[in-house]
Amino acid sequence: MIGPVVVAPAAFKGALSASEAARAIAAGIQLAATGTLVRIVPVADGGEGTLDALVGARGGRRRTTLVSDPLGREITAVIGELPGHTCVVELAQASGYERLGADERDPEVTSSFGTGQQIRMALDLGAERIILGLGGSATNDGAMGLSRALGVRFLDADGHELAGMGADLSRVTEIDVSGRDPRLAGTQIVIASDVTNPFAGPDGAAHVFAPQKGADPAAVARLDAGLTHYASVLARATGVDVRHLRGAGAAGGVAGGVIALFGGVVTPGAELVLSSAGLEEQLVGAQLCITGEGRLDLQSLNGKAVSAVAAAANRAGVPCLALCGSLDLLPGMVRRMGLTAAFPINRSLVTEPDALAATETNLAAMSAALASTWQRACHAPSSSSLQELD
Repeated sequence: MIGPVVVAPAAFKGALSASEAARAIAAGIQLAATGTLVRIVPVADGGEGTLDALVGARGGRRRTTLVSDPLGREITAVIGELPGHTCVVELAQASGYERLGADERDPEVTSSFGTGQQIRMALDLGAERIILGLGGSATNDGAMGLSRALGVRFLDADGHELAGMGADLSRVTEIDVSGRDPRLAGTQIVIASDVTNPFAGPDGAAHVFAPQKGADPAAVARLDAGLTHYASVLARATGVDVRHLRGAGAAGGVAGGVIALFGGVVTPGAELVLSSAGLEEQLVGAQLCITGEGRLDLQSLNGKAVSAVAAAANRAGVPCLALCGSLDLLPGMVRRMGLTAAFPINRSLVTEPDALAATETNLAAMSAALASTWQRACHAPSSSSLQELD
């Protein structure tokens, strides 16, 4: 048996949620080192998996409602209800690109309306604080759709109300906030995001993210021009100029729209989740921390969940290992993340679908191997566990 082990993975996308990954890792540890105290802390960075991580960490519950998908079709989506009059709304639940088929993805015709419906449900539940997790969106509407669901009207030059999709950005001439849900005045909206892109421009929402949502170069140019125009209308209506706000371009400009229209505040997603989950408290007295995600690559270095876990473990003086489905970092990069080492879990050459299907088994097997190695290293009289695994 070894000392307490903190297990704090993010989701292995396409295979396991953060909670499922944590349980698989814990099972492997217990198999190899029976009786070890395992502290499970599922994590996320504000994108997909944030809801599950916070509900699991805070003892919350999932609430289901009917909302619109990005194309306006009725679907079932979930929000998280946490203690302390707090709700978690994950944009990908209602407005995510995974809600659409490959041939349906077009950010000029999609809307974030369903996410606004989820925020309205949170208000119905008495939320005084709403954590809005951004990531995986199918939209580029600057939160127009979301805002319409909460009573804001967007009018064209003829006074006609717009539907609030990406193609409408360039047509907005007036924003009417008189019907905005009054409950929002007493509600704090915390935007969980690790995106730093501006609202518009070469590094903005349209140019960087719209292509992966189905936009061709001509559509990207139209969307970017629309966001630039829309930002000026937002500034006139609210007094908030989002064009130069760091991170306003997250989720197709949803962050900027929520900041301007509802007073939202952006917080790094990974830091928010780790703080809410109490990771630092769980690391006290721990001998080892194991984190992980589906793919460790250059993006993992920039504020993602795994790097945030590694940083917290380093502050606590706890060695941190990472498990992943795919490892695309050199050893020096792994160490710069604060990790002692990182290990891909796949044990044979298989197709991607087969690898995803075997993720749970492979995670447990690799965790068992690591726990066994760590246990032997800890009990070796003249060796260091870090040296054994470096």
